[in-house]
Amino acid sequence: MEEEIQKEKEQKKENPEEKLQEDFDEETLLKEADEYQRLLGEVAEYKDKNIRLLAEFENARKRMDRDKMEFIKYANEGLIIQFLDILDDLERAVRVAEEKHQDYDSFLKGVEMIMNRIYDVLKKSGVKPMDVKGKLFDPHCHEPLLQEETKEAQEGTILEELQKGYFYHDRVIRTAKVKLAKKPTLEQPIENNNNNNNN
Repeated sequence: MEEEIQKEKEQKKENPEEKLQEDFDEETLLKEADEYQRLLGEVAEYKDKNIRLLAEFENARKRMDRDKMEFIKYANEGLIIQFLDILDDLERAVRVAEEKHQDYDSFLKGVEMIMNRIYDVLKKSGVKPMDVKGKLFDPHCHEPLLQEETKEAQEGTILEELQKGYFYHDRVIRTAKVKLAKKPTLEQPIENNNNNNNN
């Protein structure tokens, strides 16, 4: 019997898993439990930091959206102020014309000055008129309203500008309304029509 007990002890020494189980005492369990609790604390801390960062990011995004909307809303404020000054000039010109009925030349000169101010404001803002007369039709810039048969110009050439077109920087903001040249249609001689009627 003693021999069997001795054999078991020798087998346990040879088997490392059983030896580990014996060595795994209460102190090791307490250390493992402390490590586990520490790791749980770190996870909670990182989770809290992550939630706070996400909240800060969302608040920053909302603030940027508000700022963007505010900027868009008031982006043209300076331009509008300039046009209000021009509107004041127009109102003064109309008032003067009503008071002095006979002075049309000075009224016309005043209106021309106001138009020049408008062109200056538009130019400073990046708006420029198109130069279209004599150019070939471009569907991105021109809108044909009329066609005129002519031998004097190539078909599709702009003969007349009916309404100005404008660029805003490099983008078309209003197409020019134009009259285009068209090839004359071939007329059949009158004799042929009479001959056809006789038959």
